[in-house]
Amino acid sequence: MKAEEIRGLDASELNVRIAELEEERFRLKFRSASEALEEPLRLRSIRKDIARLHTVRRERALGITRVTAAPKKAAAKKAPAKKAAAKKAAAKKATKKASGR
Repeated sequence: MKAEEIRGLDASELNVRIAELEEERFRLKFRSASEALEEPLRLRSIRKDIARLHTVRRERALGITRVTAAPKKAAAKKAPAKKAAAKKAAAKKATKKASGR
């Protein structure tokens, strides 16, 4: 489940979903002890989903609201600067090597 999907649920739906996933996790852990699971990574995804649900529930209890900003543009502008710095460092290293220092 995505965090945005989880934030769309109300409190009772959150609690129901947590209970369902906890039960499924228990059953999978129990079954994994006796036999090989078809999808062993399902345990990991269930555990992470439960953590996401608990996080959203805690955020609501504390009154924390998420602001969805678009920092993608700022990150895109910084990427060329990193590339330029890496090119400069590589050129400087090559110059030092060529001069025999």
